[in-house]
Amino acid sequence: MSVTAAKGFTAAGIAAGIKTNGNPDLALVVNTGPRRAAAGVFTSNRVKAAPVVWSQQVLADGELTAVVLNSGGANACTGPQGFQDTHATAEKVAEVLSAKGADVGAGEIAVASTGLIGILLPMDKLLPGVEKAAAELSEHGGEKAAIAIKTTDTVHKTSVVTKDGPGGSWTVGGMAKGAGMLAPGLATMLVVLTTDADVDSAGLDSALRSATRVTFDRVDSDGCMSTNDTVLLLASGSSGVTPEQDAFTGVVREVCDDLARQLIGDAEGASKDIRIEVINAATEDDAVEVGRSIARNNLLKCAIHGEDPNWGRVLSAIGTTAAAFEPDELNVAINGVWVCKNGSVGEDRDLVDMRYREVTITADLAAGTESAVIWANDLTADYVHENSAYSS
Repeated sequence: MSVTAAKGFTAAGIAAGIKTNGNPDLALVVNTGPRRAAAGVFTSNRVKAAPVVWSQQVLADGELTAVVLNSGGANACTGPQGFQDTHATAEKVAEVLSAKGADVGAGEIAVASTGLIGILLPMDKLLPGVEKAAAELSEHGGEKAAIAIKTTDTVHKTSVVTKDGPGGSWTVGGMAKGAGMLAPGLATMLVVLTTDADVDSAGLDSALRSATRVTFDRVDSDGCMSTNDTVLLLASGSSGVTPEQDAFTGVVREVCDDLARQLIGDAEGASKDIRIEVINAATEDDAVEVGRSIARNNLLKCAIHGEDPNWGRVLSAIGTTAAAFEPDELNVAINGVWVCKNGSVGEDRDLVDMRYREVTITADLAAGTESAVIWANDLTADYVHENSAYSS
């Protein structure tokens, strides 16, 4: 049930006509619980879409009542009109929720958009769509909301974890969209997470930042950072349970990790999911830098697509970083076969079986005890085709 698995939330997903193909394109998630706590992380791209700027502002007090999301248009690089449209969208959500008996202002509404950059949204379709979505809000509407935020995604992405504790059970649920422009920057797509745990905004912020740092921030599909990346976490408090902070953070991380893996699994054109683990690094930052360099090496990504265990491309990617290592102490394994030992030829590369979807690359820097995992995917002709025709 995605974002409505946690008690105290309703959602809807409808076709407002923003997409010309008639597919669902507008989602609404509403917190109906006694608590309205919220936190968010956003793109670190200096070019930020109007909804990102708006949502950062309304989250300043750590409270949200609802999130409205649209696909079919990013509302990025649209100037003052784009920001006015974002404000108008929030005002419309507040209006329709107030008409349903809530006391809501636009400053309690986050807005998120995804789609083509540089195009104004069709407000004559979006605003009536908000009314339609509000009329269809349901405790069972999470799945439809997840479907409505898809762009080039081939599948919708949801995750739910429920925990039992001394005070009772509580849940974290979430939905995500993203198939391209997936690169680190706190977040790499649109995500809404919900929980019925009774957690304040500071606790939500701490858990979310801790979780995204090692999940969404370590997904690196194509090295391209979006202007619209948004991850929101809302708490309704409806379970009446306040979990221990570490336990709560762990569950948020579990949901984020699941969604991040689904993003890589649905990356545009991908035929291989690549798990890159850097071990024995001097620092965690070194491990992350090396992992990202390997993930962004297009020659290696092409080799993986061709099921070629070309470990030389891994070493060349490591060599472009500022990480601490000695070239003649590097070791590389592909799918468990140590094809490179001490910076030179290792086990027979013909032993590497690359027929399956998941490929693992282990890079041993022999420089310390720290490690990190980065998820990436191969580079295919389908990715080029998808992105050469995207604007049409």
